[in-house]
Formats: sequence, structure tokens, C-alpha cells
Amino acid sequence: MNKKKVVLAYSGGLDTSYCVKYLSEERGLEIHSVLVNTGGFSQQELDEVEKRAYAMGVTSHKTIEETSNYYSSVIKYLIFGNILKNSTYPLSVSAERVSQAMAIAKYAKTLNPEYIAHGSTGAGNDQVRFDMIFQTYLPDAEIITPIRDMRLSREEEIAYLKSKGVDMDFSKSAYSINKGLWGTSVGGKETLTSKGYLPEEAWPTQVTKTVEEDLELGFVKGELKSINGKEFEHPFEAIQALEKIAAPFGIGRDIHVGDTIIGIKGRVGFEASAAILTIKAHQALEKHILTKWQIYWKDQVAAFYGNWLHEGQFMDPVMRDLESMMESSQKYVTGKAFFKLLPYRYQLIGIESEHDLMSAKFGNYGEMNNAWTGDDVKGFAKIFGNQSAIYHQVNQEND
Repeated sequence: MNKKKVVLAYSGGLDTSYCVKYLSEERGLEIHSVLVNTGGFSQQELDEVEKRAYAMGVTSHKTIEETSNYYSSVIKYLIFGNILKNSTYPLSVSAERVSQAMAIAKYAKTLNPEYIAHGSTGAGNDQVRFDMIFQTYLPDAEIITPIRDMRLSREEEIAYLKSKGVDMDFSKSAYSINKGLWGTSVGGKETLTSKGYLPEEAWPTQVTKTVEEDLELGFVKGELKSINGKEFEHPFEAIQALEKIAAPFGIGRDIHVGDTIIGIKGRVGFEASAAILTIKAHQALEKHILTKWQIYWKDQVAAFYGNWLHEGQFMDPVMRDLESMMESSQKYVTGKAFFKLLPYRYQLIGIESEHDLMSAKFGNYGEMNNAWTGDDVKGFAKIFGNQSAIYHQVNQEND
């Protein structure tokens, strides 16, 4: 009798390792695991995950390379919008999950499985993102979510795997780590409550750099194209290189507090040095290059774009409209931003750009102007404040 097939979104971590053993040994299913690389894995790591999958008992394992498409379709617009959820989190996982779910679903269709599974818990956002994409692409496949359905704790998962003779480093598995191009999220016991910070050993990248370094980031039409004068063929390669430079300083670490799609508050740790520095550099350039109303309206659009993406609504056609607006704003966002990198922090030194509107040609703020006279300003102030002056005169007379 042929076993029924299940396609499993697999990362090699604790949750998906539990899913492999449970689905094969308790449900008797033929497991086809899939890992979508969105830039967070080296080839050695990908090979290790594949080896682990087969050791756990999967029938087949597939690695899908999605990094370039992930950048071009999502990350680029997070940079254009300078998007930091709650002024903190660069949506390291939010965008990644939608891209991964779509790639997995498209691959799963070629296998025609009876089931499709993921290792999300019942308290986070990923469950909704995966479910929405899977049910859209594979309406006839039943979605299985063992961790969510059985409301398992990490301790219960570890105990079950040990009972099955699984040899893993369970000390590291005390933390749920999701690594990608735009940052790495870290969840553990310290993030389950409103107070507590992750210990040093929990961070995937340890602090090994203690001597300050200068950093130059070069942008062309809003996209990161060079680091310290070295140009990269594709912006995602520049992002990966920047992460290697900055992460050993402990830059880009924080704990995000936010609202989940299902309405509860949550905390998650993250390290995203490349994302934070790229956004801060890009934002600094825009402050000098864009007009105040370009910045204002793009901020409004970007806030909505980030929230809708976070909630898994990437396929809403309004997102394409917002992307067009943000891309249009990047026409002149070309130049360089300069930093000093130090342990656990950075200093933004400034920018250089041919499109810098802060030009001495027109005057120096608080010092000297060359484009108008004092009488010009007197007339402008009188007209600019006219309506407010009329309002107060009228209402003072009637009070």
C-alpha cells in the first residue's frame, strides 16, 4: 500500500525536526521536505540541512534558491520605504515567509500531495502566512500543523525527539532561530514575557570585533551597490557582505514588541546589522535629496506597505501600486553614506551626493542666505501667516 504524501516546509530546526518524526512515525506519511533559501544559508549549511533531513527519515529533500527574487520583489521596497516595524524591526521574517510559502506551494503542486505541512506554532504570524498561501495554491491538500494542533511546548518537542533517539544539540534548540537575507530572528524563554533580554550566547553572531572601523555605503537610485568602494553585481550580494562586516560588532541587535496578525502582542529578538545600516544610510540620503513632501507621503505609504506585508497580504494588488510610488521617488537617491562601526553601536557621519539639496549655493542654515533678501522674508512671513492671523483676529473680536 502506497503511503500518502506530505510536503513539509523544513528548516532543520527543532520544530520541523519534530514534524518529520511525528508525521512519519505517528501518521505514517511519506515526507518530502523543502527548504527555501532566501539568503540566510551558506552552501555548507544547506548541505548539512539536507543531510539532516535524510537522517531524520524524509523520502526526498528539495532546496529552492530564492535569494535574488526575494530581494527584487520584496526587500528592495523595504529599503525604499525605510521600513522598520514599530520604529524597530526591519521585518526580517515577515517578508521572508511569504516568499518561502509561495515557492514551497509552487513546488508542492508538482508532487500532487495529499497533505502540506509547516512547523508554525498557534501563537505567531507564520501560521497565517503559510496557511493563506498554501490554501490558495493547493486547495485540495490538507494543511497539517503538528506544533499548533497539539499545542506543544519546546520542552515537549525536545523530550519526544530524545525518545526517538534523535541526536541534536538541544542546548541551541532552546532558541528558535530563523536566518535570512534581511536578518535573523531569535526567540526563547526570555522573549515569552514582557521583561527579559537575550543572553550573549543566544545571538547567532558573537561579538568578535572591538576596534572601530569606517564604513562607506554607496547607493544608485535607492539600491545598495557598493561597500567601501567595492561594487557588487547584485544588491543582495552587497547586503550579505555588509552583514559579515557589521554583525561581529553586535550592531543591529534588538527585541521587537508588536501585534500579531491574530491580535495578541508578542516579543522577538533579532540581529539585522545589514538591514539596519542599509535603511539608516538610505534614509540619511533621502533626508538630503528628497523634498519634505516626498518624504512625508512616502512615509505614509511605507507604513501601510510594511503593515500589510507583515500581515501576509503581499498579493493584494494595492501593494504593486505602492511599490510604483516608492520606486518613482528613488530617481535621484544616489550617493554615499558614511559610518563608524563600534561594538554594539554605530555613528552616522554624513552623506555625499550630487543631488544633495543642502547646498551652500543657496545659503547655510542659521548663518547666511544667498537666494533671498530680508525684505523677501518679511513679505513671505506676512502672507504665509495670513490665514492664522485672520482667524485669531476674528475670534478675539467675537469672544
